Amino acid sequence: MQNRSRGFARSLAVSLALFALAPAASAVSIAWTPVGNAGNACDAQAQGCFGAVNYDYLIGTYEVTNEQYAEFLNAKAAADPVALYNTRMGTGFDGGITRTGSSGSYSYSAIAGRGNMPVNYVTFYDALRFANWLHNGQGAGDTETGAYTLLGGTATPTNGSTVSRNAGATIFLTSESEWYKAAYYSALSSIYFDYPAGTDTQTVCSGPTATANHANCYASGVTIAGSYTGSASPYGTFDQGGNIIEWLEPFIFGANPATRGGGAGSYVTALSAQSRSFTSPTLSSFGVGFRVASCPAVPCTPAPVPEPSTGLLLMIGLLGLVRRRRPNL
Repeated sequence: MQNRSRGFARSLAVSLALFALAPAASAVSIAWTPVGNAGNACDAQAQGCFGAVNYDYLIGTYEVTNEQYAEFLNAKAAADPVALYNTRMGTGFDGGITRTGSSGSYSYSAIAGRGNMPVNYVTFYDALRFANWLHNGQGAGDTETGAYTLLGGTATPTNGSTVSRNAGATIFLTSESEWYKAAYYSALSSIYFDYPAGTDTQTVCSGPTATANHANCYASGVTIAGSYTGSASPYGTFDQGGNIIEWLEPFIFGANPATRGGGAGSYVTALSAQSRSFTSPTLSSFGVGFRVASCPAVPCTPAPVPEPSTGLLLMIGLLGLVRRRRPNL
C-alpha cells in the first residue's frame, strides 16, 4: 500500500506539472482536472475494455458551456460557412445561445442565466472544430487543422468517416478511455467504480444538491455545470454522469462516434460504466454536448479500442467476474 501511495503521489505531481503548463487561453478559459497514474489497466466490460491510458493528461472539469461556445462562434462564425451554429441553440428546448445580424456579421451571445449551462445542439464535427480552435490558440485560430484535419470546408468534412486525432495534438475531444478513466477510476485504490461519483451504488436522480452521488438525470432540462457539488468523480470532474450526453473519440460500429454519460432525460442506468452508446456524427440534438482534454507536455494519441468479437465478448465476460471493484458504500 505504501508503494502504491508513493506511485500515486508521483503521478499526481506529474499531472499538476502538466496543469501548470496548459496553454494560456485568450477568451475561453478551461478549468482542467489532472489525471495521472499513467499505465493503469483497463476495465473489462461486455462491449470492450476501457480506461487504460499510458500518459498523464488533463480533462475539462466541466462540460463546455454556452458562454464558451458563444466566444468560439464570435471568433469563427461571422459568416458560419461550416454551420457551427444550430438555430435551435436559440429556439429549441434547453438552447442557450442566440444569434443576431446577417451572414458576414453574425454576433452571438449566451442567453441570460444559461451561460454556464453545457452547450448542446452540437455535432461531433462542431466539437472537433472547437478543439482545433483551442489547439490553435483561439482568436483567429483555424478550425479545420490542428488536433484534427477536416477536409472539404463543409459542415460534414469529406473525410468525416475517417478523421482521427493528429500526433502532437495539445487540446482535443476526450477519447473514450480518457473519459472513462476520469469518470470511474480511483488512482488511490487502483479500482474502477460503477458510477462517476466514486461509488458502486446507483446514482440518485435529483435537482442540484451538495449531497453525494446525485446527478441531473431523468429530469426536464440541463442545469448549470458543476451544480452537484458533492458528486465529483474520484479525480474531481463534474457531470460525467447526467446533465449532457458527451461526444467521444473514436468511431465505433462504422463511422459513429462513441457517446457516454447519460443526460438530463436519461434513465439513471445510462450513467453507469456498463452503459455505452454511439450516435451519428451529424446529429445536432438537445442533450448532446462534450468536454475537452489536453496533453501539453507529451504526445496523447490514444490507441484504438477494438470492437469485440464473439470470442472476445466471452473472454471479457469471464474477466468481468474476477475484476476488482470496491464493495457498495
